[in-house]
Amino acid sequence: MTDVLQRVRAAGMGDPGRTGRFGRYGGGYVPESLVETCRQVAEEFRQAWSDPGFRESLTRLLTVHAGRPTPLTPASRLSTELGIQLLLKREDLTHTGSHKINNALGQALLARRMGRSRLIAETGAGQHGVATATAAALLGLRATVFMGERDIERQALNVFRMQLLGAEVVPVGTGSRTLSDATSQAMRHWVGVTDQAHYCIGSVVGPHPYPWMVRTFQRVIGDEARGQCARELTSAVPDYVVACVGGGSNAAGTFAGFVDTSARLVGVEAAGGAGAAHGRDGVLHGARSRFLQDDGGQIVEAHSIAAGLDYPGVGPEHAHLRDLGRARYEAVSDDEAVAAVIRLARTEGIVAALESAHALAWVIRAAGAGELPPGATVLLTLSGRGDKDVAALKDRSALKEPA
Repeated sequence: MTDVLQRVRAAGMGDPGRTGRFGRYGGGYVPESLVETCRQVAEEFRQAWSDPGFRESLTRLLTVHAGRPTPLTPASRLSTELGIQLLLKREDLTHTGSHKINNALGQALLARRMGRSRLIAETGAGQHGVATATAAALLGLRATVFMGERDIERQALNVFRMQLLGAEVVPVGTGSRTLSDATSQAMRHWVGVTDQAHYCIGSVVGPHPYPWMVRTFQRVIGDEARGQCARELTSAVPDYVVACVGGGSNAAGTFAGFVDTSARLVGVEAAGGAGAAHGRDGVLHGARSRFLQDDGGQIVEAHSIAAGLDYPGVGPEHAHLRDLGRARYEAVSDDEAVAAVIRLARTEGIVAALESAHALAWVIRAAGAGELPPGATVLLTLSGRGDKDVAALKDRSALKEPA
């Protein structure tokens, strides 16, 4: 572990430099027409982040509008059942109901600083779309959100919330009609409107500087949690830090607060979208990372009951952490995630988003298998609340007793 920590401190979860590379991953594989735009975004972000006035404005918005800091909730009854000490970082209690608001507010502030009047976004579960629509309304910007037709059907509540907030929701009917296709369409649209619009990517994916910028805006999760764990735990640092991974923004933000500690980092993917665990090196949406591919190198469609995890790859920094051995990536099934939602609801009175439930499902599995030793301390980020998933849960006969 000591060697790994030294390598991470030297190469991981910091500023990737102007190449935007985390080891062999990352970079900027974009059309010629977007090269200068990405360079401008990177430079503007670098200047903004070093500007105390920008940081103060963001901190104030996160405090008075988003409701930070979010609490750290001991999951007492479930901990007793599992024989561990489980602490929940409650991003589900932010305004708009997920961690996505941290990044959306940061990028909206940056867009206004750059003189842009519009935000473009993609969304899967709808949480990033709602966060973007919220940030745009708050700061007087227009918002256009691209969303796969399949996700529009299963996340109707969030579609209505975006429209209520004044955003235009653009259906995407190509490919699998999910998050990956929405991302592709949003990038194509951005090419023609770069002088007026900022592309507010919602996860740690895409060309440089997005993986670095989004992780930086989400780092508030890990930094808060580290201070809270120091007050809650006699060991100060948990034995395990666990978060769900689609593109991986909530996990990257959480891991960043603990990457230089002894905590074991675990990212949990959907079994049908496990890019970090089962993918291969490739390029998609402007960055080199690990993606699900067939033998011919074509991207394979992902599937998950959690729309936010329905992505065929993982952010480049996660791929780098995996290669370094600093983080491990596991996959759980739809059924395990549904069972985890029910178990948390009935032991702690919390209805988690299906995305977050994947992380919890791994904790339940690992505790049951003895992989988590008795008394182990576990920090788990609840990235969002489950209101949006009620219809999906009803379809899966969720009111049956969990196994």
